Amino acid sequence: MLDLIKARIKHGYQAVPNIRKAVMPENFPGFPLLSEAPDKVWSELEALCPVKAIKEQTLDLGRCSFCGECQRVFPEVIAFSNFHKTSTTEREQLVLKVGNSVEKYYQEAIMEDKTISKVLGRSFRLRSVSAGGCAACEMELNASNNVNFDMGRFGLEMVASPRHADGLIVTGPVSANMAFALKKTWEAIPEPKILILAGSCAISGGIFAEAPGLDRSWLADVNAALYIPGCPIHPLTIINGILKLLGRE
Repeated sequence: MLDLIKARIKHGYQAVPNIRKAVMPENFPGFPLLSEAPDKVWSELEALCPVKAIKEQTLDLGRCSFCGECQRVFPEVIAFSNFHKTSTTEREQLVLKVGNSVEKYYQEAIMEDKTISKVLGRSFRLRSVSAGGCAACEMELNASNNVNFDMGRFGLEMVASPRHADGLIVTGPVSANMAFALKKTWEAIPEPKILILAGSCAISGGIFAEAPGLDRSWLADVNAALYIPGCPIHPLTIINGILKLLGRE
């Protein structure tokens, strides 16, 4: 027992001390900044993007795979900053335009849900469903509860049963084989409940958007309360996005 106590003291406090003020490394591919360029350049960018996230001088952050090819070829037009608080409550907010800024985006991206924050603001439990994902976003979601990020200290927890959940967080593009299970999971969660789409695949289908093996029809009937872009998502993006939605920024 004494050895365990000594080891715990030696390890110290390992969690990110202030998760709201944490800053990512400079090379982290976060919020992209778009600059003006001739139509020809934007046409080349559209052809360059493997996931069709670039269209008509906009970049869809909800479809972007963050491969960085656009920045490598045209660094003067698209530059990824290291800003990681990119979650939003409106799908349209993820379609970024020329001249965008980090400050304006963050100010407008998430609108607190007063009803949800009043009922679930201090203790919020989620049922996670991987709907055909590659496991990258799933691993980052798991990491959100490890000793480094420790989202449990904020009252945010993952539960094994939808009956015990306050919301559903979906990763993956929603394959046809998972569509029915996903719908049933949602129906099993008691009201009030919210839906969170985590990762480009969940938001738009991502790199699998054109695949015939998807069935995203259920998502057309349910309004997501929070969109968390990324490929994969980052634990800090997940936690800060949920906290801001709950009015605990």
